[in-house]
Amino acid sequence: MDLSWLNGLVDLPWWGYIVVALVFTHITIAAVTIYLHRHQAHRALDLGPIPSHFFRFWLWLTTGMVTKQWAAIHRKHHAKCETEEDPHSPVVKGIKKVFFEGAELYRAESKVTETMDKYGHGTPDDWLERNIYSAHSAKGPTLMMIINLMLFGPNGIWIWAVQMIWIPLFAAGVINGIGHYWGYRNFECEDASTNVLPWGIIIGGEELHNNHHTFGTSAKLSYKWFEFDIGWMYIRIMEMLGMAKVRKVAPKMKTAGVRPELDEHALAAIVANRYSVAANYAKSLKQTVADEVDKLRANTHLPQFDFNLARQMKVWLKQDAKDTPAAQRPQLDAVLAQSNVLNQVYQMRQELTRLWERSSLSRAELLKHLQDWCARAEASGIAALQEFSLRLRSVAAV
Repeated sequence: MDLSWLNGLVDLPWWGYIVVALVFTHITIAAVTIYLHRHQAHRALDLGPIPSHFFRFWLWLTTGMVTKQWAAIHRKHHAKCETEEDPHSPVVKGIKKVFFEGAELYRAESKVTETMDKYGHGTPDDWLERNIYSAHSAKGPTLMMIINLMLFGPNGIWIWAVQMIWIPLFAAGVINGIGHYWGYRNFECEDASTNVLPWGIIIGGEELHNNHHTFGTSAKLSYKWFEFDIGWMYIRIMEMLGMAKVRKVAPKMKTAGVRPELDEHALAAIVANRYSVAANYAKSLKQTVADEVDKLRANTHLPQFDFNLARQMKVWLKQDAKDTPAAQRPQLDAVLAQSNVLNQVYQMRQELTRLWERSSLSRAELLKHLQDWCARAEASGIAALQEFSLRLRSVAAV
């Protein structure tokens, strides 16, 4: 009696099964980042019916996730980020809790009716969703296990196990946990998000989490020239094939000729690019800050003027004052009290905040504030500040 069928319909070398597991999990990651995250949760792009239905079916098979639940929980995460109401903040709940129990936190929040009603709008509600994907979410992974066993025999068991752990580990653990705990930051946005890696391949581009939290509705997660977002590559391919349409990407600050007089178009461009303006300000003043810090080390014996001060000062220059942790304020105040240059550089940075914070100032008043800021920067005697002001004068209209 021939029992070879028990080994599966597909016979592969050992490395072939590894490739299959990696391909399957990568498709799942692509479905999460493109369909659930960028398309459903943030509406950063429109997807045609073919990729949309394929991703939804594949996610049902490999994760059992319900689109409405995922989108609602993620939207709440952005709306309540790093607060007690954040469904999965390592800042509030601790990194161990989010990394090891992220899937449990997701399931618990998915049962909160208020979250689903408030944040789950606009997600699929067709016959398939009501009668199969949502009604029988647990049956998808069961069907996937049967398919794997039929195709690959006993090897299908471990391939299925890898598929089942992939999203809880990388999406719930790495992105929701480490992505708010460890990594580098291009922008000092209002939360603790970080870019885990500059090359977004393993998790489809989600590694660039700080970029995403800064520009939440952007379909492209990479920002700097050395960063790579493989999810964006797939989106562009689908767009060229007519299966997707990008609605929004992060603004890029463009420059033209230096304006002798700033106008409302320049003001609008600066406000639209406020995070880039703040980051460029800190970068432009980096050497000035480093030189002043060296002087402080040589002329003072205060313990807070340690070797990390220049790096910390760069962070403070990226931040609006309200986003600087209260525990760091005494050190910042001590530094500013010891250096007129650092104090001037810092105060000028905070004055820029008035351009984009919510206030009762009219556009004409904000424009006057900007013109006055540039005039004082160019008369400051600080070369880097003067050069930055000239670059502001050359920012192109949006």
